[in-house]
Amino acid sequence: MAQEGVLLGMGNPLLDISAVVDEAFLNKYDVKLNNAILAEEKHVPMYQELKDKYPVEYIAGGATQNSIRVAQWMLQTPKAVSYMGCIGKDEFGKEMTKNCTSVGVNVHYREDDTTPTGTCAVLIVGGERSLIANLAAANCYKIDHLQAAENWALVEKAQFYYIAGFFLTVSPESIMAVAKHAAEKNKVFTMNLAAPFIAQFFTQPLMDALPYVDYLFGNETEAQTFAKVQGWETENVQEIALKIAALPKVNEARKRVVVITQGKDDTVIAVDGKVTTHPVILVKKEDLVDTNGAGDSFVGGFLSQLVQGKEIEECVRAGNYAANVIIQRSGCTFPEKPEFK
Repeated sequence: MAQEGVLLGMGNPLLDISAVVDEAFLNKYDVKLNNAILAEEKHVPMYQELKDKYPVEYIAGGATQNSIRVAQWMLQTPKAVSYMGCIGKDEFGKEMTKNCTSVGVNVHYREDDTTPTGTCAVLIVGGERSLIANLAAANCYKIDHLQAAENWALVEKAQFYYIAGFFLTVSPESIMAVAKHAAEKNKVFTMNLAAPFIAQFFTQPLMDALPYVDYLFGNETEAQTFAKVQGWETENVQEIALKIAALPKVNEARKRVVVITQGKDDTVIAVDGKVTTHPVILVKKEDLVDTNGAGDSFVGGFLSQLVQGKEIEECVRAGNYAANVIIQRSGCTFPEKPEFK
C-alpha cells in the first residue's frame, strides 16, 4: 500500500482536444504523424477547425499529468500522487481539475488570471497520433508557486518525483529546485526525454538536470536524437541507453537507470554497464484505438510499482499493463479499477 503524497509530478497541464482526422488535415497544417511539437502561428486556426469539423473529445492531458493520473489509478490510494502545474481561471481549467481529482490525484495548480488553460490537439490517423501543444497558461508556471509553504510541503513529503522534459521549456529553475532537494535527501528523481525537440533546442537545461536524474525514460526516437545532439555516432538504442546511464551523476548512492520504450519492440533498460530487454504486450491492429498516452501510461505504471519498492521487472510489467489498457481506449483514459495482479 502506497502512502499519501509518495509521488509528486510537475509539468504542463493541457486539456487534450482529441479527434480522428485524415491525412489531408495533417498536410494542411504541416503536421507529421507520431510527433509532438509546440504550436506555431500557422497552427492557431487548427484548434477551431478541429472543433468545427470533427467530433472531439476533451481529456485531461499533458505528458506528466497523464503519467501521474495513471500512477494514481494503479495505486488506488487516495492522494498517493500529487501534481503541480499552471492552468487558467476558466472552464477548461475547472474541467481539468475535476478530471484529476475524480481519480484521486492531489492537484495544486497555479491559476493564472490572464491566460487561458493550455490545450493540446491530438490528431489521430489509423490509431497513430500527433500532438500539437498550445501551452498558454501552462507556460506561466513560476517558482514562487513551488516555494509557497503549502506546495513545498508536497515536495518535502514526496519520496519520488517525476517531471517530463516538456517542463524544461517552462520552469527549469523549478525542476532544479526539486532535483537538488531529491539529491540532498537521497530521494528518487525521475525525468523523461519527452520529445526530440527537447534534446535539440533545450539542450542546456536538459543537461543541467540530467546529473540529478535517477531514472530517465524516453522512446527510441528521442534517445537517437539525444545521441545525435551529443555527437555520439550511433543509432543503436542499447548503446545509447548505456552511454546515458554512464553520464555524470550527483547522487552517487544510486546508479542511473535508463528506460527506453520502442513501441511494439522490446523495452531497453540500461543500468551500471548492463542492458536488459523486456518484451511488450502486443495488441492486434484492430484493437489499437489510440497511441496517445502510451508512453506516458507506461511511465505511470512503472512508477506505481517503483514507489512501492518493487524490482525493475515488476515495474516494467506494470508499465506494459497500463500502456496496453490505454492504447485500446480513446485518449489517456482508463476503467475504474486496474486488474493488475
